Amino acid sequence: MKLHLVLVLFIKKSGGKAYIVTNNHVVEGANKLEVKFSNGKKSEAKLVGTDKWNDLAVLEISDENVTKIAEFGNSDSLKVGETAIAIGSPLGTEFAGTVTEGIVSGLNRTVPVDTNGDGTEDWEAEVIQTDAAINPGNSGGALVNIEGQVIGINSMKISTENVEGIGFAIPSNTVEPIIAQLEKNGEVERPSLGVTLRDVDTIPEVQQQQILKLPENVDYGAMVQQVVASSAAEKAGLKQYDVIVEMNGKKSNKLNDTTPNLVLE
Repeated sequence: MKLHLVLVLFIKKSGGKAYIVTNNHVVEGANKLEVKFSNGKKSEAKLVGTDKWNDLAVLEISDENVTKIAEFGNSDSLKVGETAIAIGSPLGTEFAGTVTEGIVSGLNRTVPVDTNGDGTEDWEAEVIQTDAAINPGNSGGALVNIEGQVIGINSMKISTENVEGIGFAIPSNTVEPIIAQLEKNGEVERPSLGVTLRDVDTIPEVQQQQILKLPENVDYGAMVQQVVASSAAEKAGLKQYDVIVEMNGKKSNKLNDTTPNLVLE
């Protein structure tokens, strides 16, 4: 039996139950979940739903030991340089309740995420960057502002010998609608475009000209490799070898930027 001891964030009390948000990678693979309180008491938890794409999970327990729930702040109102406080349990229960302070280092960052461990990025997560220390065991903990409001859920960091203080949290305004869907449906419903794409700059120049028939001044964008039958993309008229050079008024340079050694905490 794989037991996961979870130190988490209480987000709601209703009907004798308390609901908790944490990271998907914290609970993934567990067949038993246990929540530990600050007073040492423990409670078995039920997994309500998970979202691997945004690395979030919702759990449910009895509310008998839950006295307070978290207040969410507005992550869209954050400014670079304001105080950010990370709460978690780095390296396990021995350091439970550790608090580290830093600042909001960056907003609207996008980092590539490999959801299935095959070495290929499947998704770009939009995150808050902070230099508040985030270590293994901080996952699922809160990133809070100076008023104690949750502005993000700690999730990952860049870990290399020459990097210090680059950690990431899922913004609260991303978290709230996702956990509402998980609580209600156990999963998140997302639209599917129905295409596979490839960066144009990975395609030899001669093929760019002869097959894609790109103008000389266009050497960027995303090429449509395949269109799924009866998908939204097919209905919209997308075809194989079409090249997407702009989306919502923004130039399409690459599918994923390269970020080294991104690790889930």
